Amino acid sequence: MTTKNFALIAILLWAVSAAFIGFKFVAGTTVTADDGRESVALTASERSFVLSEMRGMLAAVQEIIGAVNAGDLAQVKTITHKVGMAEVQAAPMPVMLKLPLAFKQLGLSTHEGFDEIGAAADISGEAVFQKLEDNLSKCVACHASYQFTVAP
Repeated sequence: MTTKNFALIAILLWAVSAAFIGFKFVAGTTVTADDGRESVALTASERSFVLSEMRGMLAAVQEIIGAVNAGDLAQVKTITHKVGMAEVQAAPMPVMLKLPLAFKQLGLSTHEGFDEIGAAADISGEAVFQKLEDNLSKCVACHASYQFTVAP
C-alpha cells in the first residue's frame, strides 16, 4: 500500500468518524416513549448525573425564592452562579453525545436563564421573580418533552 493510499484511507476514516460524532451530537440516543415524550437512554451513572443537575436547579429555585423573600439579593447572585453557565463545564462528553440537540439547546438556555436571574438581582426582587418565572417555563417544557431511562 502506498503512502498516498494510506493517507486517503486515514482521511476517509476520519471523515466517517467525524460525521458519526456529529450525527450523535445532533440526534442523541432517543426513542419515543409510551407517553409521547422522547426517552433518552443513558447508563445508570449518566442518568444520575443529569437528574442530579436537575435537582440542583430545583433546589436553587427554592433558595432564590427564600433569598428574595428575605431581601438578600446578593445571595441570589451566589445561588444562580452555581447553576448558571459555570455549571455547564462539568457535563461529561459521553453524556452530551447521547442527549438530543433540542434538549441541549433547552438545557443551555436554562443555565443562561439562571445567569439572567442573577443579573436581575441588581434590579429588584420583582425582576428576579419575573426572570425566575420565565426560566421555570423551560423546566416545564423539558419535563413535558423528555424522560431518562437506563440503557439495557
